[in-house]
Amino acid sequence: MTSRLAIYHRSGQFGLGANIFGKDVANLDLFQALARHGGFEQIDLLVPVAATPQALARSLVGDQPTTTRFAARGLLAMGAAAQAGTLLRGMPDVADLAWLRRRMASDRAYSLVGLVHTIAPPITRQTIANMALAPTYPWDALICTSPSVRSALTRMFEEQAEFLSHRAGGGRLPPPNLPLVPLGVDGPRFAAQADRPDARKALRAELGLAEDDVLVIWVGRLSFFEKAFPQPMFRAVEEAALATGRRVHFAMAGWFPEPAAQQPLYEAAARAYAPSVPVHIIDGNDRTRLADLWAAADIFLSLVDNIQETFGITPIEAMASGLPVVVSDWDGYRHTVRDGQEGFLIPTLGGPLDGSGRGIAAGHVMQHQSYQAYVGTVAAHTAVHVGRAAEALAALIEDPALRARMGAAGRERIRTAFDWPVVVGELQALFDDLAGIRAASADPER
Repeated sequence: MTSRLAIYHRSGQFGLGANIFGKDVANLDLFQALARHGGFEQIDLLVPVAATPQALARSLVGDQPTTTRFAARGLLAMGAAAQAGTLLRGMPDVADLAWLRRRMASDRAYSLVGLVHTIAPPITRQTIANMALAPTYPWDALICTSPSVRSALTRMFEEQAEFLSHRAGGGRLPPPNLPLVPLGVDGPRFAAQADRPDARKALRAELGLAEDDVLVIWVGRLSFFEKAFPQPMFRAVEEAALATGRRVHFAMAGWFPEPAAQQPLYEAAARAYAPSVPVHIIDGNDRTRLADLWAAADIFLSLVDNIQETFGITPIEAMASGLPVVVSDWDGYRHTVRDGQEGFLIPTLGGPLDGSGRGIAAGHVMQHQSYQAYVGTVAAHTAVHVGRAAEALAALIEDPALRARMGAAGRERIRTAFDWPVVVGELQALFDDLAGIRAASADPER
């Protein structure tokens, strides 16, 4: 097993501020998991700013005892990367690192490993495509967190290789290594914060829930153009409440990119689509309050309709919290939640097949519309089956035993597939496989 690891982190700081994005949470959790569960003798952190090993270690392992040594180095510390054997970046743009490796060391000095969080922005796909034109090799990899990502990138690289072969009149470039490794979650931590009866009772009382009331929650950024239009969720909760005759509350925890303009829109939509359901907006940047919400909730709902959701961390956080989940059958969600086991996948349709999607994409590529307008327009052409979502919610609202069974199945799913020690083991196996490929390969001709 590889005993060392090098990580390139552009900001040089590990932590979360306000208005966080999913990729920020995922990367911090990833690096902390590697530091806490990887058993590495040493982790070399290549950062472009001044940093001390002690500060970096505190941000990654906190007060937890560790035998891992941490070293803070500059970007050009290629010797440390070569000794580690793997240079990991929590982003997909590794092409420049490949050219830097060639200039400062050698193509076979170590393996480069990047991570794909989204492929929605055209500029991101261009960045990823540059990997095929850079000096990358079979001992390098671009981690795909879901089969949806891998299938899309496989097709993209195949079409790119076909075009370049035709254009240059030569052989086809081999596609980059695209291993499938999911993101993870700290299962025991989420279970512990969810299994707090006092916190559950206190927050439910604050929100005005009686003991038999049902609390449905959403956790995620409150952006209708970058995450999900809320109207289907409001309507599904309303219809489920009417069908069951139960008192149902819906809480949305997150943050608004522009609160003054956007929160009133959500509140107006809630009044229009869920007039009988109390809807609560909770500050998702308040980590203590968010932890209490996981304890107070009964059902997790996320009808994402956005092409950005290549994995989706909140459904697995919900499963780790012991909640049944109701999510759209969409993109990364369909590979983490199994319909009828941990919850329900709600039928979801993409845009029309009349070619109009090309026009939408072209408008953004040619900079006629912003990225937010582009993904929001695509989402507006995506339909989630509100009736089926309402039926799923109603089944869970009426049957506490079903909620308990699906919640328990979710925790077992986390334990076997998405708990960080399991995912870290998959990453270590990948690093070892790449090292074996590198050792068995000859130096590339230059």
